[in-house]
Amino acid sequence: MNVRAVFSIIGFLAIYGALAGYIGWNGWLFLSQVTGWESAILYSCIIALLALGYIAGRLAQSAPLDWLTTPLKFIGSYWLGLLQYCILLFPIADIAGLLLKWGGAGADIYITAVGGVVLLLLIILLALGSRNAWSPVIRTYQIRIPKTAGNRRKLKIAMASDLHLGTVIGNNHLRKLLRKVEEINPDIILLPGDILDDDLAPFLKKGMKHVIGQLKAPLGVYAVTGNHEYYGGKVPEFIAEMNSIGIRVLMDETVMIGDEFAVVGRKDKAVGSQNGGRLSIKELVEPLDRSLPVIMLDHQPSDLAAAADNGVDLSLSGHTHRGQLAPNHLITRRMFELDWGYLRKGGLHAIVSSGFGFWGPPLRIGSRSEVLRIDVEFDDATAKA
Repeated sequence: MNVRAVFSIIGFLAIYGALAGYIGWNGWLFLSQVTGWESAILYSCIIALLALGYIAGRLAQSAPLDWLTTPLKFIGSYWLGLLQYCILLFPIADIAGLLLKWGGAGADIYITAVGGVVLLLLIILLALGSRNAWSPVIRTYQIRIPKTAGNRRKLKIAMASDLHLGTVIGNNHLRKLLRKVEEINPDIILLPGDILDDDLAPFLKKGMKHVIGQLKAPLGVYAVTGNHEYYGGKVPEFIAEMNSIGIRVLMDETVMIGDEFAVVGRKDKAVGSQNGGRLSIKELVEPLDRSLPVIMLDHQPSDLAAAADNGVDLSLSGHTHRGQLAPNHLITRRMFELDWGYLRKGGLHAIVSSGFGFWGPPLRIGSRSEVLRIDVEFDDATAKA
C-alpha cells in the first residue's frame, strides 16, 4: 500500500469518526435529558459498535470470527442509512434548538421537543425505507420494436438487476424474486449485473446458488457482470457457478435466440483494462444481422448514445439504484442521461431499473425494490409500408 493510499484511509476515517462523534453527541444530549442517564461510557461503546459494524463485518468474512459477519453487517448497514439522514436533519435541529434556547425556551423544548421530532422522523424513514427495500413490486413497460423476429410477434421479459446477494440479502429476499418472476411467467429472464454484493463466499455458503438456479424460462436465463462482481475478485469462479445452474453469463458475447432476436451481454466497465478490457458496442453488434431485434444487457447505463447509434433496439441496465436514498437521486440524475425508468433515444428503447436488492442500508427512500416486466411487440414497419 503506497503512502497516498494510507493518507487517504486516515483522512476518510478521521472525517467518518468526526461525523459519528457529532451524531453520537446529539443523541447523548437528547437521551441524557429524557432519561437522566449520566454515564456516557456504555452509550459511547454502542455508537462505536454501530459506526464500525459494517467495516468490522466485512473484515470478519475472511477471519475465524466469520459467524459475526451477518449481525455486524446488518447493524452497520442500518447505521449507514441513519448516518445520511442524521447528517441532513441534525444541523437543522441544532440551529432550531439554539434559536429556541436564545429565545428563552427551556431544555424540555429546545432539547426534548426538538429531539423528539427528529427521532420521530428517523423512525418513519426507517419504517418506510425498510418496507420499500424488502417488499419488491413488479413494474411493467410496454414497447414496440419495428422489426420482425421470425414468427414471434410478442416477447415477455422478466428483468432484475442489482440483486446484491451476500451477507445482508439472502435466500428469503431471493425467494421473493422467484415468486415475482413466476407471477410474470416470462419467455426469457435477463439479469443485468450486480448479482453478488461483492464476495462469492456468502453466496455459496448460504446455498443461494441453488435458489437462484430455480429461475427458469422457455428461452433461457442470461446475465452479465456488474461492478460488484469485480470487487470480489472471483469473476471466473462466479461465471462457472452460474453456468452450472443454467444461468449463462455473457462476457462481451452474443446469443442468438433461434432466428428471432439477439441478446448481447457486455462486461461491466469496472473490468477496466483487465484481460483486454471490454469491447465497444460497435464491435459487439458489428457481426450481427441488425434486421433482427437486438437486446443488450449493459450494467451501467453510460453508453446509451453508442447503443442508439449502433442499432441496438432495447438496452437494459441497473447500477444507479435511483440513488437508493433520497435526495441521492439528484446526484444519479446528473451522472446519467437515464438513471431510472424509460427513455426513447432514436430507435433505442432504454430501460434502467432501480434494482431488486440494495447496497449498504436495507433502506430505500424515493425508490423501490423492483422486478421489471417488459412486454415487447415486434412489428415490421417496412412490410406495412
